[in-house]
Amino acid sequence: MKHIGTSVSSRYAILSGVATLALILSARSAGAADLLSEKVLPLSVATQAAQAAVTACTQKGFHISVAVTDQAGLVRVLMRDDQAGPHTLDSSVKKAYTAASFGLSTGVLTKILLAHPDAMGLRDINDKILIMQGGLPIQLGAEVIGGIGVGGTPGGDTDEACARAGLEKIQDRLK
Repeated sequence: MKHIGTSVSSRYAILSGVATLALILSARSAGAADLLSEKVLPLSVATQAAQAAVTACTQKGFHISVAVTDQAGLVRVLMRDDQAGPHTLDSSVKKAYTAASFGLSTGVLTKILLAHPDAMGLRDINDKILIMQGGLPIQLGAEVIGGIGVGGTPGGDTDEACARAGLEKIQDRLK
């Protein structure tokens, strides 16, 4: 009777190869377990948030600038509405940076400083910090993945309302 199939040595070679491959893959995944991963705010989503903030403010008669940053506070999108003052660019970037950096709204940070004057040093950490209402963190669950900041309305509450409109536009994408 003739034996059909692979020989013992062929089966051994195949099993040996599979075992080696399994060892290589497990070594890679053990090394990968040491690496951190982070969520990235896509440009398309950042742009939608910025545009929604501009639209919300324009509908209220305000000409603003809006900045959206990644979790490191680096600008992903910066828009300046027609007739917005040049100073609004810097304030929107700094508010977005501050919100992303601290993981808190700049309005909350303002209240903290008013309640705890000994914390005023927070303003001087670096020249990118601006603790003035109008900046909100962008979160995916509990993870801060960016910030949005608005500058140019007559008050921080309206800056924040426009920033919040930007967040609301992308909220379904942040789940």
